[in-house]
Amino acid sequence: MASTSTEECLPIVGDAAYRDDRDHPVDAGRIESAVRSMLVELGEDPTREGLASTPERVAKAFRFLTSGYEQDIDAVINNALFTVDYSEMVIVKDIDFYSLCEHHLLPFFGRCHVAYLPRDKVIGLSKLPRIVEVFSRRLQVQERLTNQIAETIVDKLNPLGVAVVIEASHLCMRMRGVQKQNSTAMTSAMRGVFRSDARTRMEFLDLLRPGSSGAAVLRGGAEFEIDDDLV
Repeated sequence: MASTSTEECLPIVGDAAYRDDRDHPVDAGRIESAVRSMLVELGEDPTREGLASTPERVAKAFRFLTSGYEQDIDAVINNALFTVDYSEMVIVKDIDFYSLCEHHLLPFFGRCHVAYLPRDKVIGLSKLPRIVEVFSRRLQVQERLTNQIAETIVDKLNPLGVAVVIEASHLCMRMRGVQKQNSTAMTSAMRGVFRSDARTRMEFLDLLRPGSSGAAVLRGGAEFEIDDDLV
């Protein structure tokens, strides 16, 4: 199988959406050297067949898994804010995400649910999963990830309120440490009316329950295949 370049591994959201948010440019060679040294310290032979290309693969994998640092949120949204006469709750449920715990560099993954109550504008639906992707593809803790998604929507859309709930499984709890296989972490961030009005907050939480239905609920997945030229 032909090798894939680092650039090909990055999610495609348009060239303008990439910028370097890191303290310095990524040096793949230094990452490869560090991985090679780690393999030696673990008692392995980095020159054997199965490990000979591992440093290069790891460098490419971590560049992809932290590609959110290289994305500009304004370029990702791409002015997809529209004036619409709509004053009901908009919810996007079950947005899959994958991230890396910054404490152990092990994955945590799960589902993100995002809701907002428009003030005078709505955002293109595909942009909400993209915002989740920008912040999840970084070294993270779940609490910060939840807040970053909520604060970005508040900042860019100025809605009456925003709610974000994340349910995630952490391999740092399953593979090591307490080794609890069925544990799930849940975090929430409530802004505006979702924080100040209990009825609005409960309506949102009720709609997250399995089997819930409602005209305002839009699920993540195939229904988000929206033409980026339009949104």
